[in-house]
Amino acid sequence: MTTETVRTVNNMELPSKNHELRRFFRVFLSRKIVIIYGMIILAMFIMALFAEFIAPYDPYQQNLSKALQKPSMEHWLGTDGLGRDVLSRIIYGARISLIVGCVSVLGAALIGILLGLISGYFGGFLDLVISRIIDALLSFPSLVLALAIGVALGSGMWTVIIALIFGLLPSFTRVMRGQVLSVKESDYIKAAEVIGSNNFRILMKHVLPNCISPIIVLISLNMGIAILSEATLSFLGVGITAPEAAWGAMVSEGQRYLLRNPILSFAPGLCIMLVVLAFNMVGDALRDALDPKLRGTI
Repeated sequence: MTTETVRTVNNMELPSKNHELRRFFRVFLSRKIVIIYGMIILAMFIMALFAEFIAPYDPYQQNLSKALQKPSMEHWLGTDGLGRDVLSRIIYGARISLIVGCVSVLGAALIGILLGLISGYFGGFLDLVISRIIDALLSFPSLVLALAIGVALGSGMWTVIIALIFGLLPSFTRVMRGQVLSVKESDYIKAAEVIGSNNFRILMKHVLPNCISPIIVLISLNMGIAILSEATLSFLGVGITAPEAAWGAMVSEGQRYLLRNPILSFAPGLCIMLVVLAFNMVGDALRDALDPKLRGTI
């Protein structure tokens, strides 16, 4: 191949990649509401990273003389039953929700990708064992499974993370296995096998990159599920409990004062609703942008 031919091929590939990137952003940002929900997610990340600088008060400092105050200029969302600033606790609660969501979802994704690759590519006895394990986990609703693990291991952030990893693992494994089963029959996989590439190289260089798009979408969708599940477990008392500032625990604490000061439950509940809805909407937009069958439908 001459130098001029190489230059021509490179010039043809570069516009194609740029076109794909532009098409991705055009489809992803075509719905204006996605931009709004994306800003909500960005605001959550900012609150989580800079909570010490944003929160007006120490979220754990108690002042019984100021307990159950209504919203005011001093305390924008009032105070709880122990005199702690509600706004500060909501800001710090974003950090707890984000840590639990990211660690549990990424942990489940990494394990699920590994199991799905092994199960789908090698098949046989390994596929049988992994599939039966995943079927056993799927026999329990994810929240019930997480609740059972939380009760067995006790409350705490890492207990919630472990419980959610087990609850989210089946979805990642099944999606990855299905993708691998379809990709491994492709001509370029057969060609790599013919030229003597080892299994690790084939999996990492050829199979995984062509199966990762649905996993990215699943990660964004499961972030909302993980945050909602953490809030549910904390609300039920088997997740993150006092004095940690967790949104679910705040909703549970505030329900005792619904008639006197309903904002104690409504404020963290609204945060949970908006964040979960934001991750779901962004996940739907990612699916539309990454799925070739849906790119032309918006």
